[in-house]
Amino acid sequence: MADLLRLENVVKEYGALKAVDHVSFKVPESSIVGLLGPNGAGKTSLIRIITGITQADSGNVLLHEKDIYKIKDPSVGYMPEERGLYKKMKVGEQLIFLTRLRGLSKADAEKNVVFWMKKFQIESWWNKKVNELSKGMSQKIQFIATVSHNPKLIILDEPFSGLDPINTNLIKDEIIRLKEEGASILFSTHRMEQVEEMCEHIVLINKGRIVLNGEVNDVRNSYKENIFELTTSNNMPEEFFSEFDCNIKKERHYLIRLKQQQSTNDILSWLLHHEVNLISFNELLPTFNEIFIKTVNDTSHE
Repeated sequence: MADLLRLENVVKEYGALKAVDHVSFKVPESSIVGLLGPNGAGKTSLIRIITGITQADSGNVLLHEKDIYKIKDPSVGYMPEERGLYKKMKVGEQLIFLTRLRGLSKADAEKNVVFWMKKFQIESWWNKKVNELSKGMSQKIQFIATVSHNPKLIILDEPFSGLDPINTNLIKDEIIRLKEEGASILFSTHRMEQVEEMCEHIVLINKGRIVLNGEVNDVRNSYKENIFELTTSNNMPEEFFSEFDCNIKKERHYLIRLKQQQSTNDILSWLLHHEVNLISFNELLPTFNEIFIKTVNDTSHE
């Protein structure tokens, strides 16, 4: 798969602070990449560089292999965490204005805005002012402003903030649809369950440096600790606990940590030999919340 966006040794300093420290990563075409990190890690500085709000001190930011700072319209949609809508301006008028700023004609801008407002069933908001809307309603308008010019690269910073579960799922479905239609999404969030659910790749930053980068499944597998969950229909014989490192999770549910010389076949053979009826046997992989905390803690002391 080709890369839509590529960063090469990007550096940004503010006086003695190195906010972005030789960061390199790729965003493939038609993908969702999670940009993660604790507060103050350098995510916002990095996003501002990618969007051209600020310029890197050194390194390259390439969109379709072209220097992003030299492209007249880089086709980037950016939804900042601090929303940027004009509060006294009417919703429809504002969305058309913001869409036209990205190079669309008035007719195309209006067509796209109407499409999105119908999709979200908010046509009745057309003449409302932004300051009349709730935080969640404003969030939907900000999302439309981000995607209404059909950008190829969409950068979303905490896009579900303030949304109820129904509207969270609505925006989530649209993000996935845009990805399936060819857009690439760089998605910054502190909600690790959203990362596991939506992202194919992750980039974890701490103190301005990348401390973890890879495909979501590969990252989870690299942190596994050979822990398995086992469920039986009859009680486990006492001998099992002396043979294996096993704890009872609840009745007839067990957690087993394989020792270095042991394999899953050893467990299955033992159960078969002792006529234990197995219902389920699954490996437990760490959650991204656990991986995030461990990695950030491990790298904060370096």
